[in-house]
Amino acid sequence: MPRARHQTGGPRRQRNAAATRQAVLQSARQAFAKAGYAGAGVREIASGAGVTAMLVNRYFGSKERLFAEAVAESMANTSVLAPQIASAGISGKAIATALVGITKADAVPLEGFQIMLRSAASESAARIGREQIERHHQKRIAAALRGSLAPQRAAIMLSLIAGFQVMRQMLELPALAKADAQTLVKVLAPLFDELLGRHGRS
Repeated sequence: MPRARHQTGGPRRQRNAAATRQAVLQSARQAFAKAGYAGAGVREIASGAGVTAMLVNRYFGSKERLFAEAVAESMANTSVLAPQIASAGISGKAIATALVGITKADAVPLEGFQIMLRSAASESAARIGREQIERHHQKRIAAALRGSLAPQRAAIMLSLIAGFQVMRQMLELPALAKADAQTLVKVLAPLFDELLGRHGRS
């Protein structure tokens, strides 16, 4: 008489699609931050999420679409000071202090910043990054600025923040990396006040 198969857990549990999708996005964010768009492979991302490359393609369709979603999620969840800048009544000194704080020697560069910095050489990645920056950061900051040329002022503010991060945190330019924090704030604050349209209010 054949032995009955012992069932330990009942019917095989269905894969949690939402959790799997999120695991892939998290793995993609880490991979793109480390190696950029060109350097991160779908198989590597799949392995980091504990799934197959075929499943990644099933969920996202292509590496480009996965990159777009990873960038969007990263920008939504890791601030580049946009929420602070958009706060009512914020001063240039407050923005400068926050920027100096997130770029100090022992601070880890923001994930979204790393992704874009290491992916900018790719035409597709640059286009996606441009669209996401406009949607998540520039639009939000511009909406909070009073006066004329708000989109341009918002874009220049983001350029100042990104350039400062590169020079101080990534390249460790001595004049910035070794400078006293208060000295940097003193120099930066009037620049942000000018862009905010709040001259001399730090």
